[in-house]
Amino acid sequence: MDLFDDPDPPVPSRVEPEPVDPSAPLAERMRPRTLDDIVGQDALLAPGRPLREAIDRDRLRSIILWGPPGTGKTTLARVIASATRAHFIAFSAVLSGIKEIREVMAEAEQARRRSGGRTILFIDEIHRFNKAQQDAFLPRVESGDIVLIGATTENPSFEVNSALLSRSKVFVLEALTEADLVAILKRAIADADRGLGNRGVTADDDALGAIARYANGDARIALNMLEMASAGAAAVHVTRERLADLIERRSLLYDKGGEEHFNIISALHKSMRNSDPDASVYWLARMLEAGEDPLYVARRIVRFASEDIGNADPQALTVAIAAKEAVHFMGMPEGNTALAQAAIYMATAPKSNAVYVAYGEARADAEQQLAEPVPHHLRNAPT
Repeated sequence: MDLFDDPDPPVPSRVEPEPVDPSAPLAERMRPRTLDDIVGQDALLAPGRPLREAIDRDRLRSIILWGPPGTGKTTLARVIASATRAHFIAFSAVLSGIKEIREVMAEAEQARRRSGGRTILFIDEIHRFNKAQQDAFLPRVESGDIVLIGATTENPSFEVNSALLSRSKVFVLEALTEADLVAILKRAIADADRGLGNRGVTADDDALGAIARYANGDARIALNMLEMASAGAAAVHVTRERLADLIERRSLLYDKGGEEHFNIISALHKSMRNSDPDASVYWLARMLEAGEDPLYVARRIVRFASEDIGNADPQALTVAIAAKEAVHFMGMPEGNTALAQAAIYMATAPKSNAVYVAYGEARADAEQQLAEPVPHHLRNAPT
């Protein structure tokens, strides 16, 4: 301590919930304020669960919250902020750089030295930080100056540095079920302080179910849809007919560069391998309707024709190449049926991985064994 240090720094107080802004979106106004308000994550937050106990006792250690959009990662961080006596700082990986990170790390170190107080640092979309930015947290996490809470929609095993990951506990938030979303919508309709309860809004169960299915596990999308459907005059009754113009197509969770991309192409590959044409067409449609590059899908089907069918049905490769050419010639959406035809053919064709296995063994021999000279009877005759 020196002459300029505060000898008795104030003890951080619990963060009180901000007053409701009536102009804020319904999803923001209805954001849960306590652990008991959070819907659909009982496996993590039910009384007696380790994460719940750590939050209730204010003994939280560094954690990574992994789950699809709209499952409550940011909400949980805000609830922790209101429940802890540690200094709480929220960061967005989209808006913050290495300079801001270092400034916060320095402040956390000074606070720990002065008063022994902890700093909880919440980083939304931590997967967007590069390796150098993530490395900047390591010394302060190791020393205990900060407790890190990272939120990500991507698999932390791929997107978070292994050193940082080894010092954190990963908690998986599950996508909300249709029943969870309907419960959230009913709460918003009934809540007079933060929701729509003072406007006389009502809704059919059928309409709420349609919104929940459209939202595809995302509470934010569901609440935004309810708000749009109930906009206008007071005492609105939300029906399926009223939703017809709003729900044109279901919101599909898909990231062409992310984990869900690989999950779904894996599902297509395994469905064709398991000779399930129905599942094959379903996963194909999931990718194409979410905006996947159709030529990428075509290339995967061509690979499947050689890898999993091979000479058990040599025609499979011809069908796959024809589908690729059809997509290239016609484009989308006309090319979707050509890909569906190819996927169904692959699923119903006999399977053999003999070509794949043979090439793998030959490659291993070529890489590992001595480069033997070509036998005379196989050589080019003129030489």
